[in-house]
Amino acid sequence: MRPRLRRVFIIVGIGFALLTVAPTLIELYVRLYTDWLWFESVGYLSVYRTRLLTEVGMFLAGGLLTLAYLGINWLLIPRRLLRHLQMVIRPRRRTVRLSPSLVIGLLSVVGLIITLAMASAASSRWPDFLLFRHAVPFGLSDPIFVLDAGFYVFRLPFYRFVTGWLLGLVAVGLMGTTLVYGLGRGLREPGPAAHISVLGALLLVLVAAQYQLARLGILDSARGIVFGAGYTDVHARLPLYHALTGVVLLGAAILLVNAFVRRWRLLALVGGLWLVTAIVGPIYPTLIQRLVVAPNELAAERPYIAHNIAFTRFAFGLEDVRESDFSAAGQLTPEVLEANEVTFANIRLWDWRPLLTTYGQLQEIRLYYTFNDVDVDRYHIGDQLREVMLAARELDTDQLAEQAQTWVNRHLVFTHGYGVCLSPVNEITEEGLPHLLVRDIPPQGADPALEIARPEIYFGEGTDEYVIVGTTEEEFDRPSGDENVYTRYEGPDGVVLSGLWRRLAFALRFESPQILFSSAIRPESRILFHRQLSDRVWTLAPILWYDHDPYLVIADRRLVWLYDAYAWSDRFPYSEPFWGVNYIRNSVKVAIDAYTGETTFYVVDPDDPVVRTYWAIFPDLFTPGEEMDQSLRDHWRYPEQLFQIQAEVYAAYHMEDPHVFYNKEDLWAAPTEMLDAQEQEMSPYYVVMQLPGEEEVEFLMMRPYVPNGRRNMIAWLYADSDGEDYGQLGVFKFPKEKLIYGPMQIEARFDQDAYISQQLTLWNQRGSEVIRGNLMVIPIDDTILYVEPLYLQAQAGRLPELKRVLVAYGNRVVMAEDLETAMVRVLTGAPVTEPTLEPPPTTDVAELARSAQAHYEAAQACLQQGDWACYGREMEAMAADLEALVEATGE
Repeated sequence: MRPRLRRVFIIVGIGFALLTVAPTLIELYVRLYTDWLWFESVGYLSVYRTRLLTEVGMFLAGGLLTLAYLGINWLLIPRRLLRHLQMVIRPRRRTVRLSPSLVIGLLSVVGLIITLAMASAASSRWPDFLLFRHAVPFGLSDPIFVLDAGFYVFRLPFYRFVTGWLLGLVAVGLMGTTLVYGLGRGLREPGPAAHISVLGALLLVLVAAQYQLARLGILDSARGIVFGAGYTDVHARLPLYHALTGVVLLGAAILLVNAFVRRWRLLALVGGLWLVTAIVGPIYPTLIQRLVVAPNELAAERPYIAHNIAFTRFAFGLEDVRESDFSAAGQLTPEVLEANEVTFANIRLWDWRPLLTTYGQLQEIRLYYTFNDVDVDRYHIGDQLREVMLAARELDTDQLAEQAQTWVNRHLVFTHGYGVCLSPVNEITEEGLPHLLVRDIPPQGADPALEIARPEIYFGEGTDEYVIVGTTEEEFDRPSGDENVYTRYEGPDGVVLSGLWRRLAFALRFESPQILFSSAIRPESRILFHRQLSDRVWTLAPILWYDHDPYLVIADRRLVWLYDAYAWSDRFPYSEPFWGVNYIRNSVKVAIDAYTGETTFYVVDPDDPVVRTYWAIFPDLFTPGEEMDQSLRDHWRYPEQLFQIQAEVYAAYHMEDPHVFYNKEDLWAAPTEMLDAQEQEMSPYYVVMQLPGEEEVEFLMMRPYVPNGRRNMIAWLYADSDGEDYGQLGVFKFPKEKLIYGPMQIEARFDQDAYISQQLTLWNQRGSEVIRGNLMVIPIDDTILYVEPLYLQAQAGRLPELKRVLVAYGNRVVMAEDLETAMVRVLTGAPVTEPTLEPPPTTDVAELARSAQAHYEAAQACLQQGDWACYGREMEAMAADLEALVEATGE
């Protein structure tokens, strides 16, 4: 090839590479630069620097090691051992010789690609390296190898990665070296053969190391009756791993000898032995399982079942669950209700699903406001502890009018939500609507504890777009009658757009050229992004696992989000995995100011080795929990997601005796309830109540249990959210010889009650829809009360109203307009005497006929109960339907 033509090809190649790689490099630079500015603006630059330096360091280390290894084995050594570093290929019986310079070029390109791949693989494992380097011991050793649990959580994963990475590198190097010698016709020469033998020996040493790490990995085995090493693992697989290791190391030694003295037959013999051991070896554990373990499984596996129970209970924080008996032999009387007045006054009647719709209809005020979720919390209102429902009024710019969907409006003017909506869990108005204690814009609070000085919400669950503050445009603050009130952001958050370079970088990042060219942006303007809570906390600390439900708190007249975070692992020895993890602690609570964006990670469980390791890695990220303001500490909630995981684990692992556990003699399950006309698993729920034997009323999370495959209730689990007992788990067990109705049995009793059933059928007709709320199982003193709210919603209006309350106690079920009336009836057995809810009128013949039939059946049910007033009302309603039917048919 002519030199000039070669130069043209080189220039074209370089230009093509630049055009291909340049956009990726520019995007990478923009992301790194803008992230650096953001971390600096929120005060966590050291966190980003630690992560970035570790990633870069591992990338460079992996790349340099790969480059050096491939360069030595593909270029340096072959050039010394071969007379001419050239390749000979024969396509279609023609001989083509590649010049040394071309061979070096080809090997360099391939080596560079492999180097980038290996360096990227090393860089992606930066968390494993940091955990390995800063590992904190658990102080708990496994019973097989007597190694601290921290070795398996922090160190073993990194060892596995390093050996796997090195094995891949050596294997690639060995294949490339063999190819170089083969195409260079040097495989039969002593030097190349010795070189390949040394590389082969190194490969086998790494394989032996993997066998030894796999030996340690039997504590993660899922092959036995329980998770972790079982009898077969310890007595069959462990010896097999040792045998495989020995055979492979023998092969490595023979390869090293072969580098100097050719013994190919001996090497083939060892290879055959390895192959036989690898293929036939797994048969041995199978034989041990069938012939030794299976005939006497419980006796053989008993100690390993005990290990699994102990380590699983530790890993999920179930070691100190308080177990108590609940006889349910008490009598619910007016005196008992009076003694438990606070519990009774906080029985939740509002389900978050219909309440979210009701809040939206009543309090969104304008189309561009939205409520994303409703949370449960408690506040001291007056001199009482009240359980409340609360929702944040966030901004949704997608709901702006189409002509208002401009870049200026979305990013400069409409920047924040405003205020909250709050109501007690059990108060309703005459119309069946929630009694709002915080409402309207600006927010009007019914108690000093609910006053809000900064109602603006710049950071929330749904705020996923960037905004720019401090521009020439004023920000929309809130509506006021027919006019709007405007404001300017006074918080500290945001990256200053002080120069052309910064504006260009953010314009590229968000693909918004307006950031670069808009005249509304001033040098002191700031861009706020990572405003969505989940995105914000994950960007700052991706090592934590976050709860699905952050909740808003009114604290010191501010709005602050509390976000539960979990320190977790899926590598804890002998612990059964649930939800993809086998170790979890709620070690961190994150506080995020809804206005300023200030984000603080409070360590609330400093004894957790996992969070202590994280703290050692990022010392500037975490803050001691003692430094959290008491106004926020008073609103800690036990996280629902953690409680669900622990409840699922405890359903099996409350059985601590290996014999009972093996036979699953006392296996529990989560109960089900009726929601949206379907049977669904019952979710945990928060209650304000006084635990049996306790003097203080506390904010708890609880959920009942039923025996596996049965409907009756067997126990209920709770978690304390208040005071020094925060996080304490407890379980109350019902007598096994006594029938305690489970939630679905109560649902069935409601449906089987003639009067209730007929009323539900009637209300579900003629343009109405009945929504059944959560069934609440409320322990009061030594009795059990069941409460379920009913909501009526017109299909056209979509405004759920709480119209009835279902209550069950003992053998009685009643329906009333409110909880107080229902309690009187369920305690006294008084007949139903309540007005009939009339659905909207209709002229549809079929609906009128069905309605008349439903009224007739309801009248018969009233007649059976001896309630003549109810019977008269239903008969009158039936007569009205018949008259309407006559008019509709024109007869």
